[in-house]
Amino acid sequence: MTTSTRLLARKRFLPLMVTQFFNAFNDNLYKTAVVLFVVYEIYSDEKQETLFSGIASLLFILPFVLFSALAGQLADTHDKAAIIRKVKLCEIGWASLGACGLFMAWQGIAVHSFAIPLLLAVVFLAAVQSAFLGPIKYAILPQHLKKEEVLPGTGLIEAGTYIAILAGTILAGFMIDAIEYAIVFIVLTAFVGYLSSRFVPDAPPHEEQIVHFPLLEPYAAKVRNPVLRWLGYAPVAIADQVVMSWRLVKQTHDNREIWLAIVAISFFWTIGAVLFIQFPPLAKNQLLATPEVASLFLVIFSVGIAVGSVAINTLLKGEVSARYAPVCVVIMGLFLLGFYFISRAWVPNPAQELLPIEEWILEPLAIPISITLLGISTAGGMFVVPLYAFLTTRCAPDAASRTIAANNIVNSLSMVAGSGIAIGMAALGIPVAEQLLLATAMTVISAWLGKLLHNAERDAFNAASPEEQAARS
Repeated sequence: MTTSTRLLARKRFLPLMVTQFFNAFNDNLYKTAVVLFVVYEIYSDEKQETLFSGIASLLFILPFVLFSALAGQLADTHDKAAIIRKVKLCEIGWASLGACGLFMAWQGIAVHSFAIPLLLAVVFLAAVQSAFLGPIKYAILPQHLKKEEVLPGTGLIEAGTYIAILAGTILAGFMIDAIEYAIVFIVLTAFVGYLSSRFVPDAPPHEEQIVHFPLLEPYAAKVRNPVLRWLGYAPVAIADQVVMSWRLVKQTHDNREIWLAIVAISFFWTIGAVLFIQFPPLAKNQLLATPEVASLFLVIFSVGIAVGSVAINTLLKGEVSARYAPVCVVIMGLFLLGFYFISRAWVPNPAQELLPIEEWILEPLAIPISITLLGISTAGGMFVVPLYAFLTTRCAPDAASRTIAANNIVNSLSMVAGSGIAIGMAALGIPVAEQLLLATAMTVISAWLGKLLHNAERDAFNAASPEEQAARS
């Protein structure tokens, strides 16, 4: 029995795995259902479709910039399991609101004036929940797992997350024509996720601390009028988070290994953001396929990341190292180039109709384009998973959540940039297929970052004492 399979039988790991699975499942079921429903059922223009997909992605990323610093502080100063349970309880609320928005859009009730804004607002709320869980899902592992179990545990969490993305994306694609089922599943999953969170073992902080708000505390002390205090609370609180975020990111910059890992992960997800925005309009307008095919693209991408997560753990034999990072991302770039050429060579069906998945898969280039997409995501998973393990094994135990939070902040800013670039290219009228070339070019920079990280890892190992070298091995 391998370390990974043993972990799945442990109460100290399985409830966390299940909770994270349902969290990722529900996020993606909701977000994918919203994007595909609006793209296929409401809009009929490639520019509008890409803009909506980009706006939804931006709203899903923004909370990670605004709240990751607070999430990291709370996770390092409070019981992580207790935070998980409270946050999962809040999921029931946003899931109910999202279900209402989907119902209104489905029934044609105030679609543009209220339903679509509500759907986008709930995308933001779902991301707020994920922003508070983000630092915990990795930082809690060193508290519950042995040292040699951290990398396999990280790989399982990553693989489970992408299998959940896979499941949520599949259901969303097939439920567009029966959106009432998606509405029910979103609310039901929120309840199941909360129940599983009740079994996550306690994870108290290493030492009790107080979370400080440097801008908000002086403000609250000076403003006595309760109405003025509440009117001014939100902008000052947001400014506080910006200050905290900046300080948090700055702290990680002192450790070269951690900082380079964060930058490499962030640039990888910039590429991912560009690709995810492109998939629905690419499937609809370039490949003339139904929402199920757009969902299939997201599914294949998620399966590849999961396969890469497990494969790199086997290749490294539990060691936390970035030595394979450069070659993995170069392979990813080659597959991306192949994906571009196949997309350009695609010949639409003579009837110019959207093909259902059972007909689309019979097209001559359907299998090659699916294989190249699987290659892209598998190589990407092999690149990024060891870098997450870096973040929790190269920092002080009492700073793990804040390190993950700093990573989430930089990741989010990078994805905002990637989403902005994709939206800008769509606004300029650049065809979706041509936008793939940008993602291909970006893999060259990712390979360079991976090489820098491996060099920093080697230098740190050589400079360490024999005891520290033994601990790293």
